[in-house]
Amino acid sequence: MSTTTTDERREPGNGEKFADWADGRLGIYTLAKTNMRKIFPDHWSFMLGEICMYSFIIIILTGVYLTLFFHPSMNEVVYDGSYVPLQGVQMSEAFNSTMHISFEVRGGLLIRQIHHWSALIFLAAMFVHMMRVFFTGAFRKPREVNWLFGFLLFFCGMFTGFTGYSLPDDLLSGTGVRFMEGAVLGVPVVGTYLSFFIYGGEFPGGDFVARFYSVHILLLPGIMLGLMVTHLILVFYHKHTQFAGPGRTNKNVVGAPLLPVYTAKAGGFFFLIFGVIAVISAVASINPIWAIGPYRPDQVSTGAQPDWYMGFAEGLIRVMPGWEINAWGHTLVLGVFIPLVIFPLVLFAIAAYPFIEAWITKDKREHHIADRPRNAPVRTGIGVAWITAYMVMLVGGGNDLWATNFHLSLNAITWFVRIAFFAGPVLAFIVTKRICLGLQRRDAEKVLHGRETGIIKRLPHGEFIEVHEPLDAGQLYKLTAHEQTVPHELPAAVDENGVKRKVSAMEKLRVKIHKGYFGEQSQIAKPSAEEFEEITSGHGHH
Repeated sequence: MSTTTTDERREPGNGEKFADWADGRLGIYTLAKTNMRKIFPDHWSFMLGEICMYSFIIIILTGVYLTLFFHPSMNEVVYDGSYVPLQGVQMSEAFNSTMHISFEVRGGLLIRQIHHWSALIFLAAMFVHMMRVFFTGAFRKPREVNWLFGFLLFFCGMFTGFTGYSLPDDLLSGTGVRFMEGAVLGVPVVGTYLSFFIYGGEFPGGDFVARFYSVHILLLPGIMLGLMVTHLILVFYHKHTQFAGPGRTNKNVVGAPLLPVYTAKAGGFFFLIFGVIAVISAVASINPIWAIGPYRPDQVSTGAQPDWYMGFAEGLIRVMPGWEINAWGHTLVLGVFIPLVIFPLVLFAIAAYPFIEAWITKDKREHHIADRPRNAPVRTGIGVAWITAYMVMLVGGGNDLWATNFHLSLNAITWFVRIAFFAGPVLAFIVTKRICLGLQRRDAEKVLHGRETGIIKRLPHGEFIEVHEPLDAGQLYKLTAHEQTVPHELPAAVDENGVKRKVSAMEKLRVKIHKGYFGEQSQIAKPSAEEFEEITSGHGHH
């Protein structure tokens, strides 16, 4: 009996050959092996960032389709399309091509609606995502730069949206462009020059649609794409933040791998978002330009409002008193100039906050565990105060609609917004801080006494008590894992040699702010191990 051994080697297929060729030149296999098993934590709030990314992809896809049919020109033509009420009306080629997309291009109106709704949802998701990052402290080291990238993405998205809804050259968008022209003219010294540069001459000029078009489809989307890619690369590099829980530390991530779990979930989530946006676009019409008509400088669209993300800026200008200063033959329109100063200052404060908090705390450590908002009452109060100011100015930006729809006085609404812009954030900060402290107290009670079961028990001597159920180890860890910062103190007035210390005014200010952040009135002490042992050992515990 003999045994024959043959070494049969299968010839690699064309796909394998190509993969081997590509890996030898691009290192794809090594890159994939390193990153495809990357772990992502599982929490619903992390999906907010995905909504931003997927809606941005939808914007790009629908925008490419619309560019095939849109003509960014202000040359005058006579409309002869299928929408009868506007036949014979003189309009720009931009408006005419938008009408053509809406009524004569197959699926054109739906694509327009999806494009516009995606832009609104993108910025709304960006807003909420940034608030999630802010309230959980996910902007701390090493993610300060990534916060800046996210902020710049939101900032560019605002102006991309503005240039986008200005392109159809309808009466609504034209009113918004006129508003912007007035704001630009309010810039001291250079306002007139800026206006002539933007519009190619006296408003409305003949070039602004073509210029806005280039900015809208090339410049700003290119910057945003670069920012988003960089943002995602840094998310990969720094690891994802995660909430405190058993087994979770600053040195690991507990969750699901990118392949196959997270990828499958993310793919399904993309199509879910696409489907929801498509349904909204199909049933809720936005910017019906055929009902508004083409732009004419001598007309204003009734109830003209910007998209929500520009409402803050419009509200500032609407409610600002019409103050002016005349000096040396020049007029400074404070009613426009002051809002133009406040708006970028607010944006700058948002962008710089991670660095401001780092200066206050002097904390050089890396943070990969997210805070619960209740455990940072001052920061949470600041965030809610800012949102309150934004919402108040959003009311100011639509003061005419509030007045007409609710039969209120326009002047009364304007004065309410002026007062609420200063009083509202302060009140919101105080209330939010008190709520956070109350929630901290409740957590401390739950740690010491357990969870209320709702079961009432009568003891042999007649006393009624409520039965509490002790928390398990995982819940106890979640409620006690956060750090409690000790307020900083100024150094002694003199050193060990009796020499008077020199403490700068900035250092004194920093210590004072730090005490405001982490003093006795800003955090509730966590239960100590001794307190927990004493309570759970049976002394006074029901």
